[in-house]
Amino acid sequence: MPRFALLAALCVSASAHASSIERFQTYVRTTQAARADFEQKVYDRSGKLTQESRGSFVFLRPGLFRWTYAKPHPQLIVGDGERVWIYDEDLNQVTVRRMARALGATPAALLAGASDVENAFELSDAGDKDGLAWLEAKPREREAGFDRVRLGLGVAGVEAMELVDHFGQTTQLRFSRIARNPKLDGSEFRFTPPKGADVLGEREEQGKAPSPAPR
Repeated sequence: MPRFALLAALCVSASAHASSIERFQTYVRTTQAARADFEQKVYDRSGKLTQESRGSFVFLRPGLFRWTYAKPHPQLIVGDGERVWIYDEDLNQVTVRRMARALGATPAALLAGASDVENAFELSDAGDKDGLAWLEAKPREREAGFDRVRLGLGVAGVEAMELVDHFGQTTQLRFSRIARNPKLDGSEFRFTPPKGADVLGEREEQGKAPSPAPR
């Protein structure tokens, strides 16, 4: 085999066998922003499907994201870098929290890079399945709303997530139409409560205007 071909084969082999932790670190280092659609399924501890939903998300590091549930119940979650806004359209209700308190060690922090991932989570390889290299992340903070989250890494980056909460409920997310480092409009990460909506949350948050997002 020619020397160049042998070297290329070795490089490809090394890349293919890189650990999921290394692949995730590369993804974080090379992905400043991303946009995708998602399908979400929730299973109870017995494995019974209890909920299905779909929507889209976009994030811009560090700490800016917009997560939109389109079906079956419209809901919008916006992180503007300082606060997280949750808008339930059916109830015309907004809940606002400080980013640090609302996120802490949550999956959103993994995607948007709002915190030091390796300090917030204990990372380990979880093997290969369904053509993806899986990474398991366990939050170091006991107050996190889940026991563990698994990230499925493929050619497009993070292509799947699985979360297991304290009650044994599993949430599966599958991402499609993934675009890495798209050009983003900063207005996507601003949120103003709709007129007439009930605004709930920490007292110091109410009445404050959203912080401007990068242009």
